[in-house]
Amino acid sequence: MRALLCFVCVVLFSLPAFSQVGFGPQVGYFKSADADEGNFMPGGVLRVQLTSALTAEASINYRQEEYADGIVTVKSWPVMVSGLLYPLPVAYGLIGAGWYNTTFDYDEEKLSGLPATPEDMTEQEFGWHAGAGVELPFGGNSRIFADFRYVFLNYDFSEIPDDFSGDSDFFLFNVGLVLGM
Repeated sequence: MRALLCFVCVVLFSLPAFSQVGFGPQVGYFKSADADEGNFMPGGVLRVQLTSALTAEASINYRQEEYADGIVTVKSWPVMVSGLLYPLPVAYGLIGAGWYNTTFDYDEEKLSGLPATPEDMTEQEFGWHAGAGVELPFGGNSRIFADFRYVFLNYDFSEIPDDFSGDSDFFLFNVGLVLGM
């Protein structure tokens, strides 16, 4: 966690040294392996071009999903930091890490009648992601992008009864606009 925070601070304090800095909105569609259904995830992105082939990215989003037929709702505010490597000027591979501030909200009505009902809780999780994408010029100093990421994240669902052991890894398809690059 400290390494992630240090990286973000170095990038933010170094921004004036880089000529290509951009930020903007993004929206993603995600689906965890065992979630009841997929959802959209709005957010924002900051990209700093370090070299012609390497860009650093920081993003924050909001996501929400339900598990076990709505017994638990998981709300998360992922903060992701990624490195984007461009083998071609319009295509990139990416790898990074994320910090997930996560709230587990249990439906007391659906769990009524059980001897012990889990308490709502908030915790932080650390996860990894990898993927690939494309980025195209759009107007003067703007770029549009689309990428696919697979996020490795393991929530602990041990408090849910009936041997539910959900897989919370998820795929994410992002599209966005970066202004100022």
